Amino acid sequence: MLVLGRKVGERILVGEDIVLTVVSAGRDGVRIGIEAPRDVRIHRAEIVDQVAEGNRAAVATEATADEVRALLTLRPAS
Repeated sequence: MLVLGRKVGERILVGEDIVLTVVSAGRDGVRIGIEAPRDVRIHRAEIVDQVAEGNRAAVATEATADEVRALLTLRPAS
């Protein structure tokens, strides 16, 4: 892992088309601005972890055929 020290307003370049800017820093943490192409997906790691855990829990849940049918009827038709 590369660890860099930056001050407010300073930037870090990632590759040729991603720019990270330190917007503010304080006791509560650091705010970082990210400039990247639209096709680059940017996610907070803790949110990705929560979604993954929810998916694991959903897979581990057993449902009867009747319960699945009931859930499918709640889904809007496309």
